[in-house]
Amino acid sequence: MVNDFRQSAQHMSGRAAEMARIDQGLRSYMLKVYNYMAIALAVTGVFAYGLYTVAFTQDPSQAVAQVSGSLYVTQLGYTLFGSPLKWVVMFAPLAMVMFLSFRIQKMSASAAQTMFWAYAALMGISLSSIFAVYTSTSITQVFFITAAAFAGLSLYGYTTPKSLSGWGSFLFMGLIGIVIASIVNIFLASSALAFAVSVIGVLVFAGLTAYDTQQIKEMYFEGDSSEVAGKKAIMGALRLYLDFINLFIMLLQLLGNRE
Repeated sequence: MVNDFRQSAQHMSGRAAEMARIDQGLRSYMLKVYNYMAIALAVTGVFAYGLYTVAFTQDPSQAVAQVSGSLYVTQLGYTLFGSPLKWVVMFAPLAMVMFLSFRIQKMSASAAQTMFWAYAALMGISLSSIFAVYTSTSITQVFFITAAAFAGLSLYGYTTPKSLSGWGSFLFMGLIGIVIASIVNIFLASSALAFAVSVIGVLVFAGLTAYDTQQIKEMYFEGDSSEVAGKKAIMGALRLYLDFINLFIMLLQLLGNRE
């Protein structure tokens, strides 16, 4: 009887130690995901604002064309946003994220990480024109609103015991619908359609934030090699980065004050 009790106690102690080790590994893995995502957001912000400062100006002597009021576009800005090159700037991030998603399994973790930073920079170039469209104050306000909403939604996805797997198909269909409607509206320029896309987009990317967080958490496996774990962390960071960026853009279209 005493031996059985000791063996049971030792088993429980060993099990508790194993669970603690797994929990510590999971926390380290998720922290790496969030750190990668935060760095990518910082890279995007630096490139977006940096390009804006050289692509737009308030000095008429350096201007090629007037945007609005006292804001003008420089030769670089006109080349990027006023010539056919604008389509490359617009769609290059989409092409690159698809390439990264399909090829990451054949890359090394270091190469995937480099591609991720390059993608974040390219996204910054694509988003630089928002500083010419919206006031700096509204961009800052919407960014903090997005950050607060993202933190709450991601925390829910991480902590909830409820499986969110059933959301996947509906969110994916909503995402496809948003992409198609957004591309169509490039040519239609309908304010009503843009408003509808923004509202639906907020709901879809809010759901995706919680869903993706839970999926990324479930991707963790203690037995993964450092190479596999590194690539999983990068893919997780990419998914959350896209959720954050798109949630920010949708909220900015709804709440942002235009110049």
